Amino acid sequence: MSKNEQKEDWFLKINPNGRIPAIVDQNNNDFSVFESGALMLYLVDKYDKDRKISYPQGSDHYWEVVSWLFFQNAGVGPMQGQAAHFYKFAPEKIEYGINRYINETRRLYSVLENRLKQNGYWLVGDRMTIADIANFGWVNLAFMVNIDLKEFPLLNAWVDRINAKETVKRGLDVPVKFTLKDNLKKDEQSK
Repeated sequence: MSKNEQKEDWFLKINPNGRIPAIVDQNNNDFSVFESGALMLYLVDKYDKDRKISYPQGSDHYWEVVSWLFFQNAGVGPMQGQAAHFYKFAPEKIEYGINRYINETRRLYSVLENRLKQNGYWLVGDRMTIADIANFGWVNLAFMVNIDLKEFPLLNAWVDRINAKETVKRGLDVPVKFTLKDNLKKDEQSK
C-alpha cells in the first residue's frame, strides 16, 4: 500500500476495487477472492473441513455466523473506520464527525456486549468462529477511537480471551510484530 501497488493492473485483476484484503488461492487454479467477509467464508468453506472455526453450511449456527460477519462488514468496520479517520487522521478536527462515528461504534459495541451476555464466551455457539475473528479485528483497536473497553466488561473479557490465543498472537505479528497497542500506551504515558 505504501507504494500504491494495489492500484496497479496486476492487482486490479485480483481485486477490481484496488483494496486489501485479497487473496489468490494457488490450490484452486489461482482463484481470487476479495473483501474480508467473502475471504473468511471462502476459506472456511474450502479449508475448515473439521469445523474448528465454523459450522456446517446451512445450519442455524452457520446463518448466525453469517449474520454476525455481516454485522461487522456493514456496521463495526465502516463505523469504526470512519471514527478512526475523523478522530486520528483527518487534517481538520470536525467534532460532529468524531462524535457521530465514535458514538455509533460505542452503540455497536453494546450490541456485541449484549450478544455475549446472551450467548456466553463466543458470538455464536460453543467456539470461536469467523464472526468472532472479524469483529475482534476491530474491537481490539478500540483504543484508537478513545473507547475504553472497561465500559463493556464482557466484550473486554472476550478481547482478552482472543488475544491470549497463541495462534492469534502469531497472526497479529504478520507481516511484522504487532506493537501498535504498546506504542500507543508509551505515547500516552510520555504525554
